Amino acid sequence: MSGMSRRRFVAGAAAGAALWPLLTPSSARAQDRVLAATAARAIRIDGTTLEQVARPSGDSAYKRLVAGAGWPLVVRAELAGAASGRDDRRTGLASFVQFTDLHLTDTESPVRFEYLARFNDSAHRPQETLTVRGASSLVDRVNQVRQGPYTGLPFSLVMATGDNTDNHERIELDWYLTVMSGGRITPNSGDLARYEGVQNSDSAQYWNPESSLQDAYKSKGLPQIPGFLSGAIRPFDAPGLSVPWYTTVGNHDDSIEGSLPDLGLLNDLYTGSRKLEGCDDATAAQLADAVMHDPAEAVLLLSKLLTSGSSIRTVTPDERRHPFAPTDFAQAHLNPAYTGAGPVGHGFTKDSVSSGHLYYIFDLANGVLGISLDTTNRAGFADGSLGTAQLNWLESVLEAHSGHWYDSDGKAVRGGSDSRLVVVFSHHTSGTMGNLLPDPYHPFEARHSGDELVTLLQRFPNVVAWVNGHTHTNQIIPHGHTVPERAFWEINTASHVDYPHHARIIEIADNQDGTLSLFTTLIESAAPYRTDFSDTSDPGLAALYRELAYNDPYATPATRIGTAADHNTELLLAKPAT
Repeated sequence: MSGMSRRRFVAGAAAGAALWPLLTPSSARAQDRVLAATAARAIRIDGTTLEQVARPSGDSAYKRLVAGAGWPLVVRAELAGAASGRDDRRTGLASFVQFTDLHLTDTESPVRFEYLARFNDSAHRPQETLTVRGASSLVDRVNQVRQGPYTGLPFSLVMATGDNTDNHERIELDWYLTVMSGGRITPNSGDLARYEGVQNSDSAQYWNPESSLQDAYKSKGLPQIPGFLSGAIRPFDAPGLSVPWYTTVGNHDDSIEGSLPDLGLLNDLYTGSRKLEGCDDATAAQLADAVMHDPAEAVLLLSKLLTSGSSIRTVTPDERRHPFAPTDFAQAHLNPAYTGAGPVGHGFTKDSVSSGHLYYIFDLANGVLGISLDTTNRAGFADGSLGTAQLNWLESVLEAHSGHWYDSDGKAVRGGSDSRLVVVFSHHTSGTMGNLLPDPYHPFEARHSGDELVTLLQRFPNVVAWVNGHTHTNQIIPHGHTVPERAFWEINTASHVDYPHHARIIEIADNQDGTLSLFTTLIESAAPYRTDFSDTSDPGLAALYRELAYNDPYATPATRIGTAADHNTELLLAKPAT
């Protein structure tokens, strides 16, 4: 469907959309005009945040979510001008969807640090028993929407940009692959007939949803929900994506809790029966700091706690909790049981298995190349970097697929015969790639930062976007250059574990005037906006997943949502010269 013409839009629509960030909340009539202009420019907005978006309501401590007015299109012209009439000339080139930071979580695993939640909000979330159902509801949404709202092009694929699992366990990986491909899932581990985690621990520091215990979470308004845990672990049928899908690896797919290097020291703990459910405040603070800054010290502290007998719970052992290695990660994607809508391997190949290299190229659309990077660092810590071998590989790929580029001195070079637009995918962002510790598996290889990657990408004019996750925040960054064709956009999308639970549609279009437009449109899951505490059906639980995430007392949803300029946007860019 490349070559589809654009719908004619009402006069002044683009200008109105661009002014949206300047509007005050009280300017309802102006808001209505901008939303009408947004809809008029689109082919179809159904099922996207252009149409409606979750918003909190009520004055109580626990906020209920309802369907609110959609978010408008914001035109961003920092890197190229927005010429009038471009909607009439526009040709769609690509349309795809980004998932990121699903964090499908085995909440009953002995290798979890829930007792650190008050120091690190990602250690425990009240909604985390519902991650698998929430992700499946997001798949439902993609299957319903099917096409880009501004080009009308059907989605060519979905790319999941890392932290697909929470604690790189084999059972979590199985859930992820089944959510994406479709099939029967039992979101439970250990004893499949019951839940064995902190949410029925009768400890007041956790939300015990089925109990009348007045715990710390209920004191902040979270409700008692009879049947919640039994519903959460109930088997269900995941529909799977109706379009091809690909995977990028993240730090939670690579290390213990996304922070500690996996050197095989804790394998027995993963698959064993001893689960630590609490410790004193001083020790918790010390361990939280060590997880962030001193992984070796964290492992020692954890070992001491597990031998102290303090707050140890006996759970049913499960070999499926064994952590997976990078080669296991690639091999699992090649399993025919998880082919779904394809492709075989979802980006990974037999060479990925033998080499352990989790980076690759793929056809994103006709004339558009996708490059998936592995920015994890097996030395530990949450942030990432690139090894020299991968950076050199990336440069060679870009040269092979660029008609021209610029050398490190800024001189133009003519080269590759297969000139295509390029979209780069990674888990980490340019600002979270400062972890330059040596990889323990390649100790003599140098590591390279996000700034170095930006510099490399700016040498290749056909790189139009770098799409990533990791921060759990919506943020779109222009990477400008004095040579306009050397600029590109960095598109960072919030997670689907912490509110606001977004994924993003990305469309690329040629405006036939020397510019390209990248449209970014956020989507939420297919779950109902309104919740019912007596409804533990699959849709009801998916709705609760979203609302509980908003009400997580240790999270900061307002900072993760981003601004209007990070939501539904048209990103203008100079079209690279041929």
